[in-house]
Amino acid sequence: MKTESKPVYLKLRDEIAAAILDGRFSEGDMLPSVRAFAAQQGANPLTVAKAYQLFQDNGLVDVKRGVGLFVARGAVARLRTTERDHFISHVWPEVRAQMQRAGIDPAELLALS
Repeated sequence: MKTESKPVYLKLRDEIAAAILDGRFSEGDMLPSVRAFAAQQGANPLTVAKAYQLFQDNGLVDVKRGVGLFVARGAVARLRTTERDHFISHVWPEVRAQMQRAGIDPAELLALS
């Protein structure tokens, strides 16, 4: 799915997932409050709450009532698997097709890195 057509709550979910995968939030770290993250992103707090709910539903955060949300143990591995599966099944086929149309050899790209 192209980013432009994604609902805002999914874009926010992707932003949080990227922060976890990039190490900005480690397992056990507290995520920003709904209000703080909403203000930072210029989003409605209800939209942020919906994005956070996805993490709760998938067991990627631990909720400590009255304290906040914390990145759950094993969240990084589960997120990485989910991201990998999504890339292989949804992103890569389109990238591969674009490369073929443009005459780009994957071996050339690998040699550049």
